[in-house]
Amino acid sequence: MKSVTEFSPSYTMVTLNLDPGESIKAEPGAMVAQHGVEMKTGMGGGSLFGGIKRMIGGESFFVNTFTAGMGGGWVSLAPPSPGDIHSWKLQPGRNLFIQGNAFLASTANVQLDTKFQGFRGFFSGEGLFFLRAYSEGGEGTVFYDSFGGIKEISLNSVDMGRGEELVIDTGHVVAFTDDVEYSIGKVGGLVSLVAGGEGLVMKFRGNGSVWIQTRNLSSLAQKLTPFLPKGK
Repeated sequence: MKSVTEFSPSYTMVTLNLDPGESIKAEPGAMVAQHGVEMKTGMGGGSLFGGIKRMIGGESFFVNTFTAGMGGGWVSLAPPSPGDIHSWKLQPGRNLFIQGNAFLASTANVQLDTKFQGFRGFFSGEGLFFLRAYSEGGEGTVFYDSFGGIKEISLNSVDMGRGEELVIDTGHVVAFTDDVEYSIGKVGGLVSLVAGGEGLVMKFRGNGSVWIQTRNLSSLAQKLTPFLPKGK
């Protein structure tokens, strides 16, 4: 499978060129256009319990699977909000953790599960679960999207001393590899939390990568709230 991205980073669309019989799984509503493929809606090869776990993680219960016909085909996909699309190759035995609603598509051998954050996720304002993507039967590829542009930060390349952490606002985290650890905290004291315009943060340590988005959908919603019609 070959992928081509266009219009990044603001209004990115990815086109996946499929060989005969090759399949791709995608979030419902992600398809922009397609040719030479058949679409089926199901639970993406997972069980009923798997569909429920994906839904708990912030994704749809069902998954659309696009399979190329005898002559091959292609499908173009895009996220619902303006932003970028990145991909990550998953090696067997490795995991990629994705923020809820950031999953776009994956190869047929990638499965989605959930990782419970505990109540630190509740206090972070970003939900109790992350999606966990992992591959079965060889290398797989997962595509994830953002609100705004995506930047990868490698903790190996960040000049951190012993005991120091990479601090990211919770609303800007898109995904991270399984070789990093994180905790939930705040920047500054109580006054900063209440009046400083900065909420809770995630503090990362380890040797892997973290992907961030340049815009925060929750912050945009707060900006727009005063302009929405008021109910009587």
